[in-house]
Amino acid sequence: MKTDFHHISKAYLSIADVKGILQSKKKLSLSESAKASIIKCRKYLDGKLEGNNNLFYGINTGFGSLCNVRIDESEIEILQSNLVRSHACGMGEAIPKELIRIIILLKIQSLSYGYSGVSLELVNRLIDFYNQDVLPVIYEQGSLGASGDLSPLAHLSLALIGEGEVYFQNKKTKSETVHKKLGWKPLRLKSKEGLALLNGTQFSLAYALWCSMHSDRLSKFSDLITCMSLDAFDCRIQPFDLRIHTNRPHNWQIQTAVRIQKILEGSQIMAQEKTSVQDPYAFRCVPQVHGASKSTIDYVRGIVETEMNSITDNPNIFPDSDAIISGGNFHAQPLALASDFLAIALSELGSISERRLYQLIGGQRGLPTFLTEDAGLNSGFMIPQYSAASIVSQNKQLCTPASVDSIVSCNGQEDHVSMAANAGTKCYKVVNNLESLLAIELMAAAQGLEFRRPLKSSVSIEKLFNDYRRFVPKLKEDRIMYKDMHQSVEFLKNTDPSDYLPK
Repeated sequence: MKTDFHHISKAYLSIADVKGILQSKKKLSLSESAKASIIKCRKYLDGKLEGNNNLFYGINTGFGSLCNVRIDESEIEILQSNLVRSHACGMGEAIPKELIRIIILLKIQSLSYGYSGVSLELVNRLIDFYNQDVLPVIYEQGSLGASGDLSPLAHLSLALIGEGEVYFQNKKTKSETVHKKLGWKPLRLKSKEGLALLNGTQFSLAYALWCSMHSDRLSKFSDLITCMSLDAFDCRIQPFDLRIHTNRPHNWQIQTAVRIQKILEGSQIMAQEKTSVQDPYAFRCVPQVHGASKSTIDYVRGIVETEMNSITDNPNIFPDSDAIISGGNFHAQPLALASDFLAIALSELGSISERRLYQLIGGQRGLPTFLTEDAGLNSGFMIPQYSAASIVSQNKQLCTPASVDSIVSCNGQEDHVSMAANAGTKCYKVVNNLESLLAIELMAAAQGLEFRRPLKSSVSIEKLFNDYRRFVPKLKEDRIMYKDMHQSVEFLKNTDPSDYLPK
């Protein structure tokens, strides 16, 4: 049976590419050009160090504020291993396996360009880890997002030298045990290799990439579920008239208005005569709010993809121009700002979703209070709104930007840091919270649509409604609600919103 491979090369890597690699479970391999670049750079570095008394940061010196301490040639391998061990200081929760796979993929991509000075053996072992699904245990806390994501990437690197822990065959076990089982010898890190592994933004980038990847999906669901809510609340279509939006021509605002009109085309509910002159902002201003969030999602996608196709370790090695240059590409400020910005944008999609939910359960426009026929005896959708309000509040707290903070470290050598890792892990939580909020709105919108029968919504919304009802039935009387809420989240996780969007 032929195995499907993704060949690591200098070809542009997009978020869609990564999504495809992950979903199809492709194996990785190095292109011939990537192999040649790696070998060339390593050969140059080895030659440069022979009989050279110059100091090269992190190659024959200490690290951080110890950059002026010369390391004897006989101790260079010890230096690199000591770096990995001493920097593996992760705390908090272990991160999800999906994020670990992305980190490994991104690290391979960055090292493959041939500016990092690592050996082909090291890159091939990282590929072995990915292909064999040997996933080093990495912890959520510890990176300042400036000298690279030092602590989490040190935990990744521990496994390469046969230390630390890994997930393998659905178990957490010692790296040393897995090496023996697979017949691998732990790597002996050469000059620069430990530094190349630890310097880099791959932890912060993996979180930003994951959040960006899921943002597009949730943004589409936001529009679809909004449309169901619009009909459930018996709203007007006029706020989506393009004549309004071309008077304020923000691209994504216009695109959102167009999408809403297309989704609701043919709705009997939307076509009926309305008694209300205007709708609340949570319905009427969807193009403005959703559009602004989409604009942010688009901006962040560009930042993330640029970072995915970059070399972010230090120093960079340039064989063709005979130079080893120490700089600051490991400083993750672009990712810190982008992750903070994305969290705010996604939080707003959740905030306006909860406001639509609140309107739906208020006993207005012919809908029963709390969307239940016998309110009083039944509480109906009263408490799902409480849960949504709690989640929205947490999102607001998570949107306090990490990127405005900086704490001096390393005896003042690292005097400004990005906190991109914290920005990324916060954004990750906001993404998951948004999914929960949309799931709760979907529950309420579907329930509200029941009270508009026999009138039908559009073809798109009726298809979404019918598919959803196979997972969560109509609420006729009080039942245990958290099961429906969790099932609604699973429905969103396992459903492609594009299946319901008009072509």
